[in-house]
Amino acid sequence: MHTLPKLNYSYDALEPYIDAQTMEIHHTKHHQTYVDKLNAALEKYPELQTKTVEELLQDLSAVPEDIRGAVRNHGGGHWNHRFFWQILDPKAERVALSDELKLKFKNAALGHFGSGWVWLVKGSEGLEVMTTPNQDSPISQGLEPVLGLDLWEHAYYLKYQNRRVEYIDSILNYWYK
Repeated sequence: MHTLPKLNYSYDALEPYIDAQTMEIHHTKHHQTYVDKLNAALEKYPELQTKTVEELLQDLSAVPEDIRGAVRNHGGGHWNHRFFWQILDPKAERVALSDELKLKFKNAALGHFGSGWVWLVKGSEGLEVMTTPNQDSPISQGLEPVLGLDLWEHAYYLKYQNRRVEYIDSILNYWYK
């Protein structure tokens, strides 16, 4: 069974960039729901319960069709958030980015309609910026994420309300302070 990962830092460790209340709700409520729903989807397939979330997402075509959407959505939500918590860790090593790449990342985040994620991934031609809708994950496309930013409103609404640009700028400032 999949479990909610513990954070290596306190909920207030990302202040003033992300407030403690948002972090706690995001981690204990939103992420926990993805874990719970992934486990529920896998209940009738014991052979899939031993697979890691990476294995499931990297080969979605091997997941039975009746739960494939749930695994993509909830498994993706679980993996994406687990990755997000790791790269937000105040002790995490930062990837050096050019101003041009930071601007591409920001513009992609601002241009993404609705909920989803913006990613910096290792692609066939080096570092690339992309977005995914909902909880789709780049690992399902065989890509290796380097950075990922949650664009769902639950990631920022308490502090930034509808000001997505301030949230994006704040996280970029946090990563590259």
